Amino acid sequence: MLSIVLAGCTSSKNEDTKAVSTEAASSTTKAPAVTVAPAGKPVSIKVFAQQDKDTDLKTNKFTKIIENKFNIHFDWTTVPFDGAAEKRQISLASGDYPDLYLLIPWVDRFSQTDLLKFGEQGVILPLNDLIDQYGPNIKKALDGNKYYKAMNTAPDGKIYGLTGLNECYHCSYPNKMWLNSNWMEKLKLPEPKTIEDFKKVLEAFKTKDPNGNGKADEVPLSGSTEAYGVHVIPYFMNGFIYDDDRTYLLLKDGKVDTAANKAEWKEGLAFIKSMYSEGLIDPGAFSQNAEAFKKIGDNADVQILGAGAGMHPWIFVESAATAPYVKDYNPVAPLQGPHTDYATYNYPIDPGATFVLTNKASSEVQIAAIKMLDYLYTDEGSIDGIFGEEGKSWRKPNASEIALNDQIQAQYATIALEKGESPRNDMWGPMAQYNQYKAMRDAQVQGTDIYGADGYERRLFQATKLYDGKEAKEVFPHWALWVDPTHADEVNMMQTNIKDYIDQNALQFVTGAKNLDKDWDAYVKGLDALNIKRYIELMQASLDSSTINK
Repeated sequence: MLSIVLAGCTSSKNEDTKAVSTEAASSTTKAPAVTVAPAGKPVSIKVFAQQDKDTDLKTNKFTKIIENKFNIHFDWTTVPFDGAAEKRQISLASGDYPDLYLLIPWVDRFSQTDLLKFGEQGVILPLNDLIDQYGPNIKKALDGNKYYKAMNTAPDGKIYGLTGLNECYHCSYPNKMWLNSNWMEKLKLPEPKTIEDFKKVLEAFKTKDPNGNGKADEVPLSGSTEAYGVHVIPYFMNGFIYDDDRTYLLLKDGKVDTAANKAEWKEGLAFIKSMYSEGLIDPGAFSQNAEAFKKIGDNADVQILGAGAGMHPWIFVESAATAPYVKDYNPVAPLQGPHTDYATYNYPIDPGATFVLTNKASSEVQIAAIKMLDYLYTDEGSIDGIFGEEGKSWRKPNASEIALNDQIQAQYATIALEKGESPRNDMWGPMAQYNQYKAMRDAQVQGTDIYGADGYERRLFQATKLYDGKEAKEVFPHWALWVDPTHADEVNMMQTNIKDYIDQNALQFVTGAKNLDKDWDAYVKGLDALNIKRYIELMQASLDSSTINK
């Protein structure tokens, strides 16, 4: 399940990005073979890594494959997921750090600021020469994807670390909406096409007792504050002005601006407030965590949720094939508003680094480590590393099986654990996810029943097609930008303060704690006081200096 949700998403809004994904796929497949280390005494590499309770990296089968293939020995320092970031930071501060940090991106990673700081201090080693000499597959992946190369290349041209390439298609359009088709059919409601249509659907959910228990207990629409893709506001705001749900920055003709002080933003907040004031939006959507959201979706006595904001429906309903509501929620395409019908796009990879070599690594260790990493960029290394042992954790497909993208040939099928079977400890999972490009993800076998457990990724693939290409013509590529180190602290502080201010005020305007007519001007002045103009200027400078424009 975790591999389904986290493993993949990609899709780019631009044709050139789609083209480079295809190029990356073909070039990686044809890349030169990985050079194996010569026989002799194994090269010992001290590694800091995270591991969960089901993994033992010291005895792991994929660890043994790597050690034998490259004649190396890993000396592991492992930490649990909880508190992993703090333990990494302590290791650096103490000076007792390893040769190599090999991390799981959604647990912890080196930030761009970390990379620049420790790179300048000489603690972190640049990888450029190592990649040029010993990493042909790494180089092909970087050269084949402009975003991936930009997010891994610092302003000084150095690569201080690498983050994994995991092009998760459904993650690329996180702010989806899922509507209760059971209730839609019962109430004979047409599929909404506009934001006003959707409001009428919610009104029917609230007033016409679709769950049939004679009580006004329906929750027309809910969401959560936890993570991205579960926020209620962006889906509707995109009918007024583009909302990226992260930076609130716009891009037009290459010029950066903010959406959050525009008349269309105010208009969007007014519409969302009208739904909130009429009881169509669950108040908890602006305060509750993921667990509370799921309790609404999985309400034990009777179904009460009409619509859920989420990247995918298993966020708010039980995923088991026998669960009562698992088939009831289906995606709604971006809605036409008075000005736009956008969908939020986000490149599904975060900047930073999960592979980092330190100055403790000898030349021999550096070469062995980069060769090992280069293997993870091959199809063989990637599939075995992410999924495990062939024949036990994954297999080649049968002739009748269909790939996630039914326009291409299926290449592999995962093998689920049998009931009662212990975890196999034969893969690195997300720690090996360095080159899971879109074509590779699309080649995984998926069931044809989109409501079955083995067809869930297909369900998300099909849902995302409704959103693909609906983003703004130009999207501010925050994921691929580096900030000038001399301004990094200033930008980080402004970014946090500005985002928090916009989020808090949006909530206050929607819930009525602030009045849009009386308090809007003061809100805009407050945004100015946080130096939004200076922030935009620095973001423009980052964009202008980025390698994505070169």
